[in-house]
Amino acid sequence: MKNQIGLDAGKVWKQLETEGTMTTGALKKAVGLTPFALYTAIGWLARENNIVVSRTANQIKIGLK
Repeated sequence: MKNQIGLDAGKVWKQLETEGTMTTGALKKAVGLTPFALYTAIGWLARENNIVVSRTANQIKIGLK
């Protein structure tokens, strides 16, 4: 499972590198991950201090540092 999370984190990283900051909904559609897989990948990237997470009233946005 750890290997898959790392691979999913790589997909998220590449998408954010290409498109810039995205909402979690747009990111999920773009990389084609399940909600669980997306959030574990985001957690992986956050643990490595590679992303910035911001929240507005109704959205969570993810971007690279």
